[in-house]
Amino acid sequence: MKKNILPNGFLSAGLSAGIKPDNSLDMALIVSENIASAAGVFTTNQVYAAPVKLCKEYLLNNKAKAIIINSGVANACTGKDGYNSAVEMTKETAKYLQCNPNEVLVCSTGKIGPQLPMDKIKKGIFNLSKSLSEKNINITSKAIMTTDTHPKIATKSLFLKNQKVTITGIAKGAGMIEPNMATMLAFIMTDAKINSLDLNKCLKDAVDLSFNRITVDGDQSTNDTVLMLANGLDDAYKLNPMSNEWNDFANAVKEVCFELAMMIVHDGEGADRFITLKVSGALDDHEADIAARSVANSLLNKTAWAGSYPDWGRIMDAIGYSSAKIIPENVSIFYGNVQAVENGCQYDIEHQEMVKAVSEKELLIRVNLGLADGEATIYTCNCTERYVRINY
Repeated sequence: MKKNILPNGFLSAGLSAGIKPDNSLDMALIVSENIASAAGVFTTNQVYAAPVKLCKEYLLNNKAKAIIINSGVANACTGKDGYNSAVEMTKETAKYLQCNPNEVLVCSTGKIGPQLPMDKIKKGIFNLSKSLSEKNINITSKAIMTTDTHPKIATKSLFLKNQKVTITGIAKGAGMIEPNMATMLAFIMTDAKINSLDLNKCLKDAVDLSFNRITVDGDQSTNDTVLMLANGLDDAYKLNPMSNEWNDFANAVKEVCFELAMMIVHDGEGADRFITLKVSGALDDHEADIAARSVANSLLNKTAWAGSYPDWGRIMDAIGYSSAKIIPENVSIFYGNVQAVENGCQYDIEHQEMVKAVSEKELLIRVNLGLADGEATIYTCNCTERYVRINY
């Protein structure tokens, strides 16, 4: 089993502060021993939470020392009091870490509406600051979860000019998952040396190919955040896009983000099927993406996949009502390698063969629009009765 480790110079902690009624883990702290370059990517929802607003403001400084996180309460739609609570979280954390409050980033996840229980959170921050360790990555990853069934951690190490560099990420997310982005938090740490401007581009490129390629239920969240810290403690040299090693580093970041994103889809609320949806033959990549998301977010399709029902008509319907250009007579659809549709009509194949193809737990669906060279891939899951039970 691959060992999950924190990069050089990072510490973390996780605990139960009593925010959740079942007293499960609900607070986490990630700390760099020195001030790190920082970058972030956030929800595009016009209704965004107080910690999102504060992180955007603090990231104008391009640096951070710590990230304080709570789960159970989202601190969204909480007005001025909620914003002040987010600020107070950074001040409390900074007090124990002996840094400036604007060097502390803050994230929250959970129920929208309630105010944060600041008495519990303040006590939690104190206890977190006393339990920091380089060996706490597992408990830290559990402490950020809400409806997740398991923690999500990814680690990759590589050598750049004979110097070992480590990239480690943790994430949470199972429902309200639809880029850009979702009720998901992800925190990427590295001991590489890189300035914040280059780090931000590196992170955004990685997010576009990972977290922004997934959907569980089509709902965008108020709290989506991906943060990345680079503390430079590998002490070799500063990476930049002109470096010979830049592509190796950037690809490693993409791999970590992609691995975390796939874990989120596999852990979709109530889901028991993982679907890779590839659309090709669109007028351009953007139109392919539009068509793919329309299929992936269709409840008729998601419930059909739950029942192993090869209703390709629902796929045709979903691409048809998308804004992508469609000529029905050009469309082909495949479940894995089994063709279901040719020239927009039922392909001559036994129904049971299609049922068998669509029953795969890891299902590949290919849709060719037959127009041009545009293509896109979206990763999603089915929708079962359990999703309703989790969310009502």
